[in-house]
Amino acid sequence: MPDFDVYQLPEDHETIRAAVREVCDARVAPNAAEADESGEFPKASYDALRSSDFHAPHIPVEYGGAGADALATAIVIEEVARACASSSLIPAVNKLGTMPLILAGSESLKQRYLTPVASGEAMFSYCLSEPEAGSDAVSMTTRAVRDGDYWVLNGVKRWITNAGVSEYYTVFAVTDPAARSRGISAFVVEKSDEGVSFGAPEKKLGIKGSPTREVYFDNVRIPLDRMIGDEGTGFATAMKTLDHTRVTIAAQAVGIAQGALDFAKGYVKERKQFGKAVADFQGIQFMLADMGMKLEAARQLTYVAAGKSERGDADLTYFGAAAKCFASDAAMEITTDAVQLLGGYGYTRDYPVERMMRDAKITQIYEGTNQVQRVVMARQMLKD
Repeated sequence: MPDFDVYQLPEDHETIRAAVREVCDARVAPNAAEADESGEFPKASYDALRSSDFHAPHIPVEYGGAGADALATAIVIEEVARACASSSLIPAVNKLGTMPLILAGSESLKQRYLTPVASGEAMFSYCLSEPEAGSDAVSMTTRAVRDGDYWVLNGVKRWITNAGVSEYYTVFAVTDPAARSRGISAFVVEKSDEGVSFGAPEKKLGIKGSPTREVYFDNVRIPLDRMIGDEGTGFATAMKTLDHTRVTIAAQAVGIAQGALDFAKGYVKERKQFGKAVADFQGIQFMLADMGMKLEAARQLTYVAAGKSERGDADLTYFGAAAKCFASDAAMEITTDAVQLLGGYGYTRDYPVERMMRDAKITQIYEGTNQVQRVVMARQMLKD
């Protein structure tokens, strides 16, 4: 007989979900509307996550972290996103920024930089995209030139999540222009390094409580021991990182969609029209059924991808792309339907679903647009 327990989350993962939800309902959700309205980083939410060890759960225990596996980390991000999408970028981007170190960094780099992230003393961001190099990351122009015992960085990175708040940055730069993707290397840059500066916060549609800025490097001198991995391996590290962290974006999308569905269900059960609850109309029930079906399909695909991330399966590239693409498309549909279910009220800031709809949109764009995800999936499918 098959082991049907494989289709059920382990008890400890359900315990993690319950713990995160409790923290988020009490100390994160109350800050979500204000963070969206003000565009300010939700420090109170960060403090709540940090005090509960949910700010960077993926950091291994040997560096002072909680040592959460990829599935547990996805559940944490999902539950935070259910309450506040901006706040979910705290654990998500901490994973994105540190994953290159975990995959390719020296032991000394890991000890030096993962430990303060685990303790909550610092956050970590990821600098890959540039003004003229988004999906085509190989076209980056940020340069790193060797000068004795240092690398000297010059250039600009764009769309950097939590820029200015994070203390540390994984930065990808060209060290050998003739070698194309094999001429890109990765470095740890500190916010305090001379020559590092930040642009004004972007004025965005959603995730307004998570600052997005350009990061400028003006003759930034980086010691040799801050290179992540060997010279020329940066692009490969960047792509391996995204294989893992696209799962976290899928989890974020699932959480946003769950928050919108939860609120819409409560609303239609209370709202009365034509003498009965809106939820009693079959047309509304069909909408709810479709929303729930798409959400659960997205969640299951995300959890499968998380398992593959934890094991390092050979088909992670496909499943990471598929989970991110499907979950973010589903989140956009579900949040849009949630606004529709609330009618005119859904279109106002008095209710959270319009914020959730705006927040959901970015999940279809960052860490690779969904058009790029479909290219990635097709290429994986067509391999021998």
